[in-house]
Amino acid sequence: MAESVADLDRPRRDEPHPPVAAPPPGPRARGPWLIAGAVTAVLLLLSPRYGYHRDELYFLLCGRHLDWGYVDQGPLVPALARLADTVAPGNLVVLRTPSALIGGVCVLLVAAIAREFGAGRGAQTFAAFLAGTSGLVLATAHLLSTTTVDMLVWLVVALFTGRMLRTGDTRWALGIGLALGVGMLNKLLPALLAVGLLAGVTIAGPRRLLRDRWVLAAAGIALLLAAPTLIWQAAHGFPQLSVAAAISGGDSSYSGRLDALTLQFVIISPYAVPIWIAGLVALLRRPAWRAYRALAWAWLVVVAIVLLAGGKGYYDAPLLLVLAAAGAVLTIAWAGRGATLPRRGLLVVGALLFVAPNGVLLLPTLPADRLPGFVVDVNYDAGETIGWPEFADSVAAVHRALPAEQRQRAVVLTANYGEAGAIARFGPARGLPAAYSGHNSMADFGQPPADADVVIAVGWERPDRLRAWFGDVTLAGRVDQRVEVDNDENGGPIWVCTGLRRPWADIWQAEVRHAG
Repeated sequence: MAESVADLDRPRRDEPHPPVAAPPPGPRARGPWLIAGAVTAVLLLLSPRYGYHRDELYFLLCGRHLDWGYVDQGPLVPALARLADTVAPGNLVVLRTPSALIGGVCVLLVAAIAREFGAGRGAQTFAAFLAGTSGLVLATAHLLSTTTVDMLVWLVVALFTGRMLRTGDTRWALGIGLALGVGMLNKLLPALLAVGLLAGVTIAGPRRLLRDRWVLAAAGIALLLAAPTLIWQAAHGFPQLSVAAAISGGDSSYSGRLDALTLQFVIISPYAVPIWIAGLVALLRRPAWRAYRALAWAWLVVVAIVLLAGGKGYYDAPLLLVLAAAGAVLTIAWAGRGATLPRRGLLVVGALLFVAPNGVLLLPTLPADRLPGFVVDVNYDAGETIGWPEFADSVAAVHRALPAEQRQRAVVLTANYGEAGAIARFGPARGLPAAYSGHNSMADFGQPPADADVVIAVGWERPDRLRAWFGDVTLAGRVDQRVEVDNDENGGPIWVCTGLRRPWADIWQAEVRHAG
């Protein structure tokens, strides 16, 4: 049977001292609902600004080739992309509505986690404010992204874990298993969270959870739900590990150990850093929060793995929001003691100085044709949502300039999936032929026909690799997105390649295919 709160108060062999009872949950607050509603409304209002992100264009292509797995993800987000594009083709608002709703839900989850820690109405609202203005929520919930779904899954698991630790009712583990299993259909990263939680419980207790029947049943549920994508990965040699290795080598945005470490201090906001650090220390040392200590250790373990493995710095970020929720309780208590007016004033001034800029840096609030360079420097993804129709225009200009006989058998070959997705989305209206790419799962979506010996290649800064495949490689134009934005495509060369040295079947999987 599930253990009661009284059971938790009895000394255990794996607990040398009986724990101090955790405080009961605080009263329910309306403030988080108002903040969550405002966050979702703002995200929906801004969702049609700029344009598709390269990943969204890729998800739309994956949605046309639905499977139980892909080189770099599971089937969940491609299925959402296909559904949205079926309901309203080409509509960014509909495509991004799931993310906007998830953003609001995540604000509520962070407030609910703070409530688990005993937060009053003010502290719950403050925790919701920290989440709703965080870089993690604003940046990821603006786009349809696997990271958005990950954030939701991790926060649901954290809330259920906190409730299980507080009440001793291990039936909450079934919800944890359900969330982890669904999350594995998005990406394999929830396995990292599970490792962190298991390590946290092993270090901080209660270790009896490791043999509890409901916890074991939850593990079975997670594996059962994740089985289709795990089987797909196993059948294809776990290609996500190859992608992870490329990320570890720095072949991706926000990757590399230094970037990952830096991101810990900015991904919510610099304003929140002392708050989540206070929350971490309190979860590790505060007697009344001893029951939750495993959550603090889970973050320490996960962030250590991310840094050692060279993963992306936002992988562990949902757990930072959990620490911030704990810190919100302490911060509001601090602001209510002693010289309350100066302390509250300091919180307000800090929010204006460090939180308000997130709206400019992370959301499409500024005109795309006058986007300052520092915005793209801070927020790489902003640049990746600008100029895709113009990218297709540039490729179409090269295609139109080909002799008629070459145009009939020409194809487009792109270096990455975003470029292929842009041609698939905007190319037909411009008379462009099909686009192919060896990048990640694009390599599985088809190779050029055997007679396609005229190729418009885009995405390669230098022609060296192309010359291994073609006898003649000629610079035919450059990408002109008609705005001054420093992204991966603007100003890049467009090559016309002829004289295919070997058949596509010989080089496609062995040489053209690449992960990253």
